Amino acid sequence: MPRRTRSLAAAGIAGVILAGSAVAPAAAAPSLTGWGRPATSDRTSPTEARRVDRVPTPKLDWYACYEYAECATVQLPLDYDQPKGATTEVTVLRVKARDQQAKVGSLFLNPGGPGGAGTDIALAAPYFLGDEVLDRFDIIGVDPRGVGASQQVRCFPSVKEQTRAYAGLNVAFPWPKDEEKAYVASSKAVGKGCSTTGRPLTGAMSTAEVARDMDVLRRAVGDKKLSFLGFSYGSALGQYYANMFPDRVRALVIDGVLNPDAWVGQGRARSLSQEDRLRSAQGAYKALREILTRCDSAGEQACPLAAGDPVASFDLVAKRLQAEPVVVEDPDFGTFTVTYADFVGSTLGALYSPFGYQQVVGLTAELLVLTDPAAGTAAREQARAGVNRLAAKAREQARRYDFPYNNGLETFLGVDCTDAYHPKDAGSFPALGVKADQRDPYFGRLWTWGTAPCARNTWTVRDEDAYTGPFNRRTSAPVLMVGNYWDPATNYQGAVTSARLLPNSRLLSSDSWGHTAYGTSACVTGAIDAYLVRGALPAKGTVCVGDIQPFVALPDEPARSKRAAESKSDLAAEGAPARGEPKRLPPVVGPLPAVGTLTVR
Repeated sequence: MPRRTRSLAAAGIAGVILAGSAVAPAAAAPSLTGWGRPATSDRTSPTEARRVDRVPTPKLDWYACYEYAECATVQLPLDYDQPKGATTEVTVLRVKARDQQAKVGSLFLNPGGPGGAGTDIALAAPYFLGDEVLDRFDIIGVDPRGVGASQQVRCFPSVKEQTRAYAGLNVAFPWPKDEEKAYVASSKAVGKGCSTTGRPLTGAMSTAEVARDMDVLRRAVGDKKLSFLGFSYGSALGQYYANMFPDRVRALVIDGVLNPDAWVGQGRARSLSQEDRLRSAQGAYKALREILTRCDSAGEQACPLAAGDPVASFDLVAKRLQAEPVVVEDPDFGTFTVTYADFVGSTLGALYSPFGYQQVVGLTAELLVLTDPAAGTAAREQARAGVNRLAAKAREQARRYDFPYNNGLETFLGVDCTDAYHPKDAGSFPALGVKADQRDPYFGRLWTWGTAPCARNTWTVRDEDAYTGPFNRRTSAPVLMVGNYWDPATNYQGAVTSARLLPNSRLLSSDSWGHTAYGTSACVTGAIDAYLVRGALPAKGTVCVGDIQPFVALPDEPARSKRAAESKSDLAAEGAPARGEPKRLPPVVGPLPAVGTLTVR
């Protein structure tokens, strides 16, 4: 089914919520000093403490896996109000600290999504985490309930029925208008499937449940308090844990921060789309415009679009593709079509990487030629070859999805739709997308449409024990929040407002590129590592600068330092890297994980 990959891209935008437990009143506010003295914190509410503490500490029966790791599975309550009732299986992976005698404890990782597998990022940890962290912590990854190797959520009884339901979602967003009806119909079909066949797991996948699982597993690995590093959606999980269990935090770092109140939808904002609250498109558009502006300043030798006006060239390609898609001929694979939605989705995918500026200007320059009827044969052939390199990735991904059942979209929706407040009717999304695009061009529609299956009239399953706040509890140790100026998915303003919301927090800003900041500079990475290991916070107001800046040449580096760690099978084949080897970027799962390739039609 050649268009299946795009259906996953189309339905991704970050989203979660939590709902309902009381928290004790805030205590007196000590100054934020790292670990220099004991912190006065809020207390875990009696209701929340009772839910998790009456669950017996699981015994993790570790076994060797993936060459250098250990794996285990555990049965946890499907509903923490019924600890002796139904359970769900959750998988855990551990990479043991290199220096066991000097071990601090365990560090839990979450890669984002929602729907990202914690076992994947834990296995990749030796490739991207600092050596001091690897020396001093057992690295723990948990596949959240419904996700990855844990008991999987399934919203349809068969691949055939899933494929039919997904049919209208096989685009980054519907364009032109005649695609909107099919997208709305498929959104309703998926919402209904996950609210019926997907139960009971879809009603028990809220971030609150994952936070409860993490607290039980914290006990299982022998830690009195939690050490946590979460990326992207992992920032939501970290903030929920901090507010549900504020006195059980040892060190908590979140990179690529989502404001939890905006995430959930508080008060009148409940009727808005999640994008209206989070403004991810604003961050993406800001990053795109900055790249195009720097392209112009860098000159034609560094950036091909600087031969003209880069901003105008991007706008022109967009307008041409809005009017008519371009058909590209490939001698090996026949023809394929590039639409306006493909162009926007691929641009956003490129912005997720610190090196993505190269793809942004390259794809724009190539499509500027291919959409120009007056372009010469030689120029068109060169441009076609460049576009086909992206299409080759789409063809490869398209071969992966049919069998077995792929629940990647359903893991995302199982959290977001069950957790957060969304507009009632999927039929309202065309108008919401237009409004968002007027505010934040190109990306507004893409981010808005991703949550159409969450419309409350069709996504009816709920988690009565979700958590909706408050998100201003004082934690027993500071929370370090990391915001990247040019993040195209988790808008930098999310880090700013979240740091204001959480009293015992410190904001670390970074003038870096791509989605999340860890690994983009020694400044960011060193600050995070120092806090995790020693409790040393960066100075208030610290702004790091990313090593990679658009159109600025760097000395040659090993290729491995420029890419994220690969799949589990690739990592297992390589084995754990030696101390001191160059680090890769963390394999963060962005809110739109499949965006970035063209659709092959």
